[in-house]
Amino acid sequence: MSVTVDDELWSAVGDPTRRRMLDLMLADGFGTATSLSDRLPVTRQAVAKHLGVLHRVGLVHATPSGRERRYEVDEEQLARAIAQLASVGASWDARLHRIKRIAEAIQQDRENPPQVQPENMTSERGTENA
Repeated sequence: MSVTVDDELWSAVGDPTRRRMLDLMLADGFGTATSLSDRLPVTRQAVAKHLGVLHRVGLVHATPSGRERRYEVDEEQLARAIAQLASVGASWDARLHRIKRIAEAIQQDRENPPQVQPENMTSERGTENA
C-alpha cells in the first residue's frame, strides 16, 4: 500500500508534547488549553500554540466552550497519519532487508573467498613456457 506522506502532518505528530496531548484528548474525549496545561509540563500558552498546529493539520477540531475552545481528535485524520506511518515503516523494513542481504553476501564472500583452481594455474604456466 503506497500512501503519500504529508510532511506537515508528520511534523505535527513528531513533537512529543503534541503526541502526549493527542493521547490525553483520546483518553478523555476532548481537551482545552487549560485542562491540558494542568496535566503537562508546559504553559497554557504553549499548549494553545501546540493545539493550533494540531488544528492546522486537521488532527483536532475546535468548538467554542465558554471562554475557551474545546478540542477533539479527528479520528479519520489520525487514521490517515497512522496509515502513513505504517506505509513508511513497511518501506523502510523492505530497504533494511535488502541492505541486510547485501551485507550478508559481502560477509560470506569475505569468509569464503573464491579459490583459484589448480588446473587454471597449470594451464597458465603451460602457456607461459610455450
